[in-house]
Amino acid sequence: MNLDLSDIRTAPIAIIGLGYVGLPLAVEFGKQRRVLGFDVKPGRVAELRAGTDSTREVTPGELARAHHLVVTDDAAALAEARIFIVTVPTPIDAHKRPDLTALRKASETVGRVLKRGDIVIYESTVYPGATEEECVPVLEQVSGLTFNTGFFVGYSPERINPGDKAHRLPDICKVTSGSTPEVADVVDRLYASIITAGTHKAPSIRVAEAAKVIENTQRDLNIALINELAVIFGHMGIDTEAVLQAAGTKWNFLPFRPGLVGGHCIGVDPYYLTHKAEAMGYHPEIILAGRRLNDRMGAYVAAGLVKAMMRARIQVCDARVLVMGLTFKENCPDIRNTKVVDMISELRDYGVSVDVHDPWVAPAEAEAEYGLSLVQEPQAGQYDGIVLAVAHDAFRDMGVEGIRRLGREAHLLYDLKYLFPATASDLRL
Repeated sequence: MNLDLSDIRTAPIAIIGLGYVGLPLAVEFGKQRRVLGFDVKPGRVAELRAGTDSTREVTPGELARAHHLVVTDDAAALAEARIFIVTVPTPIDAHKRPDLTALRKASETVGRVLKRGDIVIYESTVYPGATEEECVPVLEQVSGLTFNTGFFVGYSPERINPGDKAHRLPDICKVTSGSTPEVADVVDRLYASIITAGTHKAPSIRVAEAAKVIENTQRDLNIALINELAVIFGHMGIDTEAVLQAAGTKWNFLPFRPGLVGGHCIGVDPYYLTHKAEAMGYHPEIILAGRRLNDRMGAYVAAGLVKAMMRARIQVCDARVLVMGLTFKENCPDIRNTKVVDMISELRDYGVSVDVHDPWVAPAEAEAEYGLSLVQEPQAGQYDGIVLAVAHDAFRDMGVEGIRRLGREAHLLYDLKYLFPATASDLRL
């Protein structure tokens, strides 16, 4: 069946999921053409209608300039769209297996309003083959249409970097793909209309899916290497940052740093790739080894602080420790899959009383997600240990003197993120 390109090029677009990925897309397209932004959370829809974005990825001014954007939680309103872009989360479950629940439900929602000739584009991170093996059958079953004759599919992996104001949606090259050559061209031109950095048309949906999942797998493995080096140098009594600065003088040395590797991408995506590999009978070794090492870093940091407290003759049991930062990265409110909670849990297992302070996080979200009650304004002179877990600018602006004032006369400062010079802290990773 030939696509009616004259209709598709001007028809309304529906964005399914208005989080960190979907909202910037809806705003950019909404500057040019009619966009239906759909989210299942009425609270999210209400705040966006009021002109505010709690993720802080889009400013009120940018929302106001998206003149053609209509935000709704009414799935029936999506029926007027001809192109559907799915941007829902794809996390892992408690057993580190891909959880495609939201993706399947979004496919059902789209399937109910899918019409002949429509295109469904997925941006959610998946393993190679998932779009055609998991999503397409749902679309076919719910819509009653046949894939590649009744409707078509594309895949364009998201590359949103929460909190990054230098690399925003239009400034990041977009990988595109489609279920037929003609659809691939349509999808590529669609994104090219809003992406100033250009597009890269992959030869197939599976190639585009694989490209996305290895982007973060590569970063995960590189950070795992540096984390292991940090552990080794720690045993040797060598400052890891000093080593990395020295090695970084070589032109092709990659500037990775150790730390807690969490978030919705790097800490999750490798498990999607390894899941598919194991389903095919191949057991990945390097990828899973890196993931295991990174998953252990929260416990390693906690143990390092406890040992240092014991050497400093600070009583560990019932000691008070302030953890500064809960988000998975600096200067953003995203706490999904943050590995800071692993460190907090381990410290509490040692009998330590842990307070958590993060000006970027909504207290209700921390309570709902992790059962944590945030300290809004830590009091001076209260803590036996302070851990700088996230490199928020607000913490840097406090200065090391302001942070140390929060500690008791005898306390330890663990600068996990190298916010300050080595001589300013007692411990660094």
